[in-house]
Amino acid sequence: MVKVLFLDVDGVLTDGTITYDVYGREVKHFNVKDGYGIVRAINTGVDVVVVSGRFSSQVEKRCRELGVKKVYQGISDKLSFAERYLDEHSLTFESAAAMGDDLPDLPLLKKVRISGAPKDAVPQVKFIVDFVARVPGGKGAVREFIDFLLKETENEK
Repeated sequence: MVKVLFLDVDGVLTDGTITYDVYGREVKHFNVKDGYGIVRAINTGVDVVVVSGRFSSQVEKRCRELGVKKVYQGISDKLSFAERYLDEHSLTFESAAAMGDDLPDLPLLKKVRISGAPKDAVPQVKFIVDFVARVPGGKGAVREFIDFLLKETENEK
């Protein structure tokens, strides 16, 4: 049973585009369907953990709106981070899932029980994951993966 879900941001929760407004502020676009999926996961007892290699106040804001309390940014080694996180929460990789889209996500994706990627993930990621969404990152891929996870969890009961 999946108890924790690690989610990447750029290319997973967003389409990976980095846009700046005329004042130099970063603009990110999040998908409402992904948001609903995240809320469903939280409400069913899945610990949603957002882990990004970059820093963005918009990620913090969106996660607060969704009730995601665990947001970690500036994390370059996601596998080491996940090992520490799971240890601190008395969990194992057998109870973890993750979704990522690019090479830095590979070590974590290889270690979790169930891994997923958006349709537009790099080939090396799509080759090793358990689930590839029908849509690209930022377009509902997280929602598809969460629906898949929740269905798998129901089937295990």
